[in-house]
Formats: sequence, C-alpha cells, structure tokens
Amino acid sequence: MAELGHAVFDATARTAETNWELKWPYSLRPYSRMAREDSQVRSVLKAVKLPIQRTTWRVDPHGADPEVVQAVAEDLRLPIIGDDDFDPAARTGGHASWSEHLHWLLKELDFGHAFFEIVFRFDEVSGRDRLHKIAYRPPETITAINVADDGGLESIEQAPPPGSRKGVRKIVLPVSNLIAYINDPEDTSWTGSSVLRAAYKHWVYKDSFLRLEADILDRNGMGIPVLYASSDVSDEEVERNQRIASNIRAGKTAGVSLRFGAKAELMGISGQTISPRTAIEYHDSQIARSVLAHFLNLDGGGGSYALADVQAQTFTDSLQTIAENIAETANRFLVERLVNLAFDREEGPYPRITFDPIGSKKELTAEAMALLVNAGLFIPDADLEAEWRRRYALPPKKPLSAAKKDNPNLGKPAPSELKTLVDTAQVLVGQGFTPEQALGAVGLNPITPEGEPPEQSPDGEPPGEEVQRE
Repeated sequence: MAELGHAVFDATARTAETNWELKWPYSLRPYSRMAREDSQVRSVLKAVKLPIQRTTWRVDPHGADPEVVQAVAEDLRLPIIGDDDFDPAARTGGHASWSEHLHWLLKELDFGHAFFEIVFRFDEVSGRDRLHKIAYRPPETITAINVADDGGLESIEQAPPPGSRKGVRKIVLPVSNLIAYINDPEDTSWTGSSVLRAAYKHWVYKDSFLRLEADILDRNGMGIPVLYASSDVSDEEVERNQRIASNIRAGKTAGVSLRFGAKAELMGISGQTISPRTAIEYHDSQIARSVLAHFLNLDGGGGSYALADVQAQTFTDSLQTIAENIAETANRFLVERLVNLAFDREEGPYPRITFDPIGSKKELTAEAMALLVNAGLFIPDADLEAEWRRRYALPPKKPLSAAKKDNPNLGKPAPSELKTLVDTAQVLVGQGFTPEQALGAVGLNPITPEGEPPEQSPDGEPPGEEVQRE
C-alpha cells in the first residue's frame, strides 16, 4: 500500500521551539557556551557521558560467520564476546576506532545531533572494502539538513572549509555516506533535542545572578564613598568630589585630598539586603535535575543519601536508554553497511555492537575477591593471580624452581600440620584402607625405600622365622 501522508516538519508549527535563540542552527552557540563556561553544566555532561564511555563495549557474534565477526571487530577495534584470544588492536590499517567514535557521537547530547561520514577503503591484504574512517562532521559546519516528505534523511550540506578558494560550492553529503545520531527527537527535522534544553532558563538566570553578586561585592564590599563639600560650596567642587568618589578604589596607597572643611567617609549598608546566593544555588540544583542527576546536589549541606541512591537508579536507567539507542543506530547504519559492502551481501545474520549494563562494572576489593574464591565462584588461575599482583603493585611471581631455591621448604607442610596428616592417615588405615590409599587421601606421597626391597614372607608370619608346613 502506497504512503499517502507526509511527515514534513514546519518550524512555525504550534509544537515548534518558541525561543528563537534555541532554534537550529542558532542554538549551537548558547549550548556550546553552557558546556564551556558553567561548571555545573560541565559536571552534568560529564555525569551523563562518562558512564557510557566507561562501560565495556563488545561485538556479539549473533550467529554471524566467524570471518564476518572478526572483520567487524577489527574495523571497530572492539573485543569479541566468547573469544578471549582476539586482540582488537592487532589491525592498524584503518583509522576507525569505536572509543574515539563514541567520544564524538556523544556530542549529540550537547547539540541534539551528531553526523558522521563513513569512509571505506579497499584493503589489498584481505581483498575487501574495509572501514577506514568514521569522520565527524561538526554541527557548526552544517548549513542545511535535507529531509524527505516521509521524514527520512536525504542529505546534509556543509559550508566550504575556511580559507578555501573562492567559488567553491557547498559540500553535499548524501544519506548513503552518513550515519546520524539524534538525541530524543521531537520532530522530523533531524536536529534532535539537547539534554541542556530544560536547563537553559536556569543557566540564564544563574549567569545573571552571578554577575549581580560580583557587582554587589564590588560595590558594597568596602562601602559607598561619600564626600561632603566645604562650607564654600561651588559647582566645581561638587563635580570634583563626584569624580573622586567614582574613582576611589581600595589599595595600599589609596587616599583622598580635599579642601579645608570638606569631609569624606565610606558609608556602609543600612538595613538588610538580599543575597543572590540562594537563587544561584537553586538554579544550580535545577540544572542537575534537568538530566535526573539529583545526586550532584548532595554537597554536604543535608539531604537523604538513601533517597539519592533511589534517584541514581533512575539516572542510570536514562543512561542505559541512551546507550541502547546508540547501539541500535550503530548496528543498523554502520555494522550492517560495513558487512554488506565488505562481503557483498544484503542480508544477515549480522554481528551486533553491545555493551555491559551501565553501572554494572564494579571495582573488586581484595576482601570481596577472597569471598568469591572461597565460595567457589572463581578459580585463582595464573591470569587472575598476575592481575591482582599488578593491581596491588606486588612483585611478579617467580618460577617454581627459583622459588624453591630461595626457600627449600616451599610447599612442604609444617611439622604440626604433618603430624596431623599422619595421624589422619593412621585412622584411615585402621578403618581398612591400605597405607597408599590413606596417604593419598591426606595429600602425602608414600615413601619409596632405596635399595633392595625386604624379603617377603607369607601372610600372618613375622619375617625371619621359619614356616612349618605339614
């Protein structure tokens, strides 16, 4: 059935952005200022981005051929689930890297969108087209976003680079060359929504109040200078005193010279004034609330930390959703395109980019690791021991021969422990086990005598005595 309607976005519609400063592309400047100048806004962006960057991203084979899985993992420099021997840094032919790509694509949170040009290059070694670069196209260079009637992206247009020759036309990048990450879209304009949109009003007020606070401190910090004219009042003296009062500044050599009879003083504030500090702190907290980062407001001034833990779970869920949207976009428009071009196919199964749940990566203490080992959940193999020696700055493990040379008794039980083992072995012998079985059960090796074995005698007769037979 043919599509009859359309999804064309109208910038003057009732649901469109009403603040012209925040309409694309004018919104790029205030959002960049917020991220660059305000410490709370910068903390908010770091709180949102760092957990997504910190979690472990991997390639899930998802039923694809091993050759296909390895090609995707190599091009994106990601580990493969279930293949611990694969080294994602082995291939160095291309310039693509998922960790670097992740850094730039998270700019969608700042500006609402992030566009990349996908560049492939023929690899003579593998004989296939391989991913060479995922090139970021900065939003300030984009002059137009062209959208089809059905709401799909058609192309973007870039301004020529600064310093280019006159007459260079605009650069048109078709959708076949692009991958676009759009944050929380509210329409089909492909500009998305910045996570800072709800914080913009609070940032504006906070910025003005900070300037006001600076003016208050500058004006009232030392009082208001007041000069009284001498008894012989003249317009020239009044104007001179006004200039003196306006130019008075604190300093080691500051002073005022007046005519006889004139007087100068610093007049303090009478009555109670309102400090903008409370309003500044309020708008600071609202900036954190705009991204559900309530825990950023716990600065030791009170509040329930138990409640903050509950609120942090909501914040973690929001980050999980952002990361899932990123993975879905990358799988549909990067991984599938990469596989189709490299292996000349148009259908799956395709590998998938996946990640550990946000907040699931925990730093294990030595006590926690000991509990896991004692519970049998971990076997302390050589790799695990080497990792913990590295983590706690311990010397590397010596070979067994070298360690025994330094300590001949290494691995041997202490005398008290040896006595306990021997007593246990004797009990087992008394219960009908052979000596070899008893010693093996307690972890001791039977002693083999040197030389000729003693002469065996029939059962039940002591050695060295004659046996009478009828």
